[in-house]
Amino acid sequence: MRSTRTPASRRGRRTVLAATGLVAALALTATACNGSEDSASDKPDAGSSQAAADGGKVKVPADLAGKLKEHGIDVDRWKDGGWKDWDKDKWLSDAKDFVNPVIEGLWKPERMQSADEADKTVTTKDASAGQGVSDPDPAPVRAQAEKTPYHRNAAPVGKVFFDSPDGPAVCSGTVVKDVNHPGKSNLVWTAGHCVHAGGNGGWYRNIVFVPAYNDLGKSEAELGNANQSEIAPYGNWWANWASTSNQWIQGGSETGGDGAAYDYAVLHVKPEQGAKSLEETVGAALDVDFSAPSAAEARKMGAWGYPAAPPYNGEKMFKCLDVPGRFSLSPSLPTMYRIGCDMTGGSSGGGWFRVLNGKSVLVSNTSIGPADNSWLAGPQLGRDAEALYQNMSKTYGGQ
Repeated sequence: MRSTRTPASRRGRRTVLAATGLVAALALTATACNGSEDSASDKPDAGSSQAAADGGKVKVPADLAGKLKEHGIDVDRWKDGGWKDWDKDKWLSDAKDFVNPVIEGLWKPERMQSADEADKTVTTKDASAGQGVSDPDPAPVRAQAEKTPYHRNAAPVGKVFFDSPDGPAVCSGTVVKDVNHPGKSNLVWTAGHCVHAGGNGGWYRNIVFVPAYNDLGKSEAELGNANQSEIAPYGNWWANWASTSNQWIQGGSETGGDGAAYDYAVLHVKPEQGAKSLEETVGAALDVDFSAPSAAEARKMGAWGYPAAPPYNGEKMFKCLDVPGRFSLSPSLPTMYRIGCDMTGGSSGGGWFRVLNGKSVLVSNTSIGPADNSWLAGPQLGRDAEALYQNMSKTYGGQ
């Protein structure tokens, strides 16, 4: 559903604080109310790509550099503004065309605040296509503002910034655990449409994750005088690898399309400055639940994110808590989860959490919603999603 082109905001660093608040808070709150590959492998999957920088010199795998050169893309000039070239003949759906070298200082506060939502709004026709499988529309749920400071209450939740052919854009994301690298995860969960345009385009560029963005929940006016630690308490984290499902790459569209039920992605990130892992820096990360429970089994869920389209402005974190129902775009596609929630564009990619064995776990992410912003839908995370996650972890997790 909802990525958001947001007004750009400020960022910064601060001394790392213990950030166990989110897990505890989510568990309490939720309880009270509460390309993917067919299998994992040791080789990069079709929905994965890498970008890296060393000493200011961009480095990419030889086969990728050759591919870019074939399409007229000069990697050495990328950091000098070459990323602004969105020639449609060069911006291919080929998964290996993802290039995301660190451009230090690119995502300045003003640029963050200028980013807009990359919304995925379903039409009435789309929403009624699988109504025989869908439950009735959920009752409206008004989003609640998350408690501040975010680093104590929801540290793993943050904003995903990226560049698209239409300009800077924004989504939401969540720090998740890396089962193959305990305590040192560099993985972020978000939506597929926050990293790749789907069937009619390619990978987005300059993808950055900012955990606990706008830590004190300041207003847009107040952010003009905010210091870096208030805007980005844990700094900026660049995606040097990105993976989304093959179904999204092939079938994703402006309204979600056939790829909506597979609209998820995993980023492997590294800090713009520093050497510690994301999990060590933030102090918390969430497990991912790949059991794909039915809506009835899942009971209550909570969706977190930074809605940026009116009446929201993308500067503050919100959450919706509801009992999920079933939503289907087509009888031939997997059923999605749906909850009542009035969060708008920009909340896309934000994690959905439920309590499992007394712990809060990520069970889905925001994908699509209707034009009236009365509900959100997210994909079930089953075997395909787990294969994508495992491949990212095993192939790139230790890097």
